[in-house]
Amino acid sequence: MSFVTSMQEGPILTLTLNRPEALNALNGQVLDDLDAALDAVDLDTVRCLILTGVGDRAFAAGADIAAMANMTPEEAAAFSRRGNEVFRRIETFPLPTVAAVNGYALGGGCELAMACDIRLCSENAVFGQPEVTLGITPGFGGTQRLMRLVGMGKAKELIFSARTVKAAEARSMGLVNAVYPPEELLPAARKLGERIARNAPIAVRACKAAMNEGIDLPMDEAVDAEVREFSGCFETEDQKRGMAGFLNKQKNIEFQNK
Repeated sequence: MSFVTSMQEGPILTLTLNRPEALNALNGQVLDDLDAALDAVDLDTVRCLILTGVGDRAFAAGADIAAMANMTPEEAAAFSRRGNEVFRRIETFPLPTVAAVNGYALGGGCELAMACDIRLCSENAVFGQPEVTLGITPGFGGTQRLMRLVGMGKAKELIFSARTVKAAEARSMGLVNAVYPPEELLPAARKLGERIARNAPIAVRACKAAMNEGIDLPMDEAVDAEVREFSGCFETEDQKRGMAGFLNKQKNIEFQNK
C-alpha cells in the first residue's frame, strides 16, 4: 500500500500523505512514494498540486525517528540527501504547489510545507523544527528555507530553541499565507487551486520558474530571467488567446495549455 494517495478533481490534483498510525511521519518509503506520485502527474491536465496529510491531527509530524535512531553518519547523509532531493523536486516542480497543513507540521513536516509555493493551514496547525532536542540539525532543508521565509533572526530563534509556533503566529511571521477552521482548509486550498487553474498555465509555470531562479541572483541577472520567461510566452497560443480576449472584452477565457 502506498503511503501517498492521489486524487484528481478537474485540473486540481491532491496528494495526501497516508500514514495515520505514525502521524504521517516521513521515512524512506514515504519519500519514495511521494517521488513516484510526482512522476505520475499529468502536466497536460493538472494545473495545480495540493499536498496534505490524512486526518486532522498531522500534516506530517516529522521524519521517522525510529527509522533514524540507529543510522550511521553515512546512512544519515543518504537519508538527508534523499529527502532534500524529493523536497527540491517539489520546490522546482513545474506546477504551482499548495500545502494544506492540518495539525502538526514538525521537523520534516515543516520542511515539506516550506518546499511548497504556498502554505495554508488549519487553526490547529503547529509548526516547528525541534531537531536540536534530538541531538541533530534539520535535514530536509529546514536550515535553508526557514530563513528565506521568515528572516535569519527569527529562523535562528526557532531552530536554536526548538520552539513550536501555532497557526496565528505562523501567519504573522509569514510562514503561512492564511489560516482556516479545520473543516474549511481543503475547500479553501481547492478554491485557490481553481483560481490558479483558470489562468494561462504556461504563463503560471513561467512565473514560478522566473521567481525560483531570480531569488538567488543579483537583480540585473534576475530581470534577465524574467525577460526570458516573458518573451517565451509570446510563442504560445494562450498568449494570443488571452490578449485577443482582453481586446475583445471577452470574459472567462479558456486557456488551452498550448
